[in-house]
Amino acid sequence: CSGLTSIIIPDSVTSIGSEIVSSYSQLTQIENGVYYVDKWIIDCDTSFSSVTLRTDTVGISDYAFSDCNRLTSITLPDSVISIGHYAFYNCSGLTSVTIPDSVTSIGSHAFYNCRSLISVTIPDSVTSIGSYAFSGCSSLTSITIPDSVTSIGDYAFSGCSSLTSVTIPNSVISIGSEAFSGCSSLTNVTIPDSVTSIGDSAFYNCSSLTNVTIPDSVTSIGDYAFSYCIGLTSITIPDSVTSIGDSAFYNCSSLTNVTIPDSVTSIGSYAFSGCSSLTNVTIPDSVTSIDQGLFSVCRSLTNVTIPDSVTSIGSHAFSGCSSLTSVTIPDSVISIGDKAFWRCIKLKNIVIPNNVTSLGESTFSGCSGLTSITFQGTKEQWNAITKKYAWNENTGNYIVHCTDGDIAKANS
Repeated sequence: CSGLTSIIIPDSVTSIGSEIVSSYSQLTQIENGVYYVDKWIIDCDTSFSSVTLRTDTVGISDYAFSDCNRLTSITLPDSVISIGHYAFYNCSGLTSVTIPDSVTSIGSHAFYNCRSLISVTIPDSVTSIGSYAFSGCSSLTSITIPDSVTSIGDYAFSGCSSLTSVTIPNSVISIGSEAFSGCSSLTNVTIPDSVTSIGDSAFYNCSSLTNVTIPDSVTSIGDYAFSYCIGLTSITIPDSVTSIGDSAFYNCSSLTNVTIPDSVTSIGSYAFSGCSSLTNVTIPDSVTSIDQGLFSVCRSLTNVTIPDSVTSIGSHAFSGCSSLTSVTIPDSVISIGDKAFWRCIKLKNIVIPNNVTSLGESTFSGCSGLTSITFQGTKEQWNAITKKYAWNENTGNYIVHCTDGDIAKANS
């Protein structure tokens, strides 16, 4: 655009994408170190620390203030309706910003990595907060999301490690993936009745979060949604939830109690793995399979009830549950996966139905306290079960009690 001297953009235009103008050297409208195309800001002088925009400015284009790391303050006039993608990206010196009531959208990465940003006011005019909008704003301590907002984008506040509390308004329908991940100072969050889904890793590694209430409107909890929330002590999952994602509560090491309602039909792999304080759990009749690693390394789990609806127990499902003393496997189960009860060192007795056709590799390996296996079938049926490598390695000197007699460990 080396010969460009002016551009007229009609009033109907509401946004200008990045790279529409690739050179600014010939633009005539320069004020306060800011380059303009008509009423749109397209670039700034990175040496400026403070900028006051013209009162007729209607939009801030993509990347307009990107990498202006000396910028500490900016005044946005009431005429601004749009803040573009990456608009203030990596403005590491920006401490505060007031977004005027005229703004309706905040683009993705708009304030990404504004590490000095302490406070921000989002007006009622804004309907959506873009992905990564405030990601990496590590000094941000509080945020008020207005009732006008209906969606919070992926990673919107991820890495806001100083954020202590947030109120999500009743207007929000969805919380994006990793929306608040890494908000390690966040102690409490209220999810409103309007929310229907909690995205993958939405509160991942919110290590100070002690309490969360999931409303009846939520139908799904995404993968890793509350993973590594090591301060979370209890959670009630409402009857509306039908699925719990993979590793949803992975390594929530302080979680002592969880209630899973009958509405849940699927629980993802490793959903409660590493919940080392969890003492008791009831799996509802609606669940048909216990997936891989579901309760692995739940070292305080002493008792578990597996419902008749379950047909398979996945690999590593209860591996490392070192406090588990007994378990009854219902008649519905036909297969038990590899290392399903690996190193359950206090497991003394187990009931296995005659419908089981296979025992996976190292299924009971390391169950050093195992003294009794009650098999609900004949000795012939027990011998017909496919038993994979090391299924009973390093176990106690157990006896298999069949309906027509006993089998010693050496012959099992």
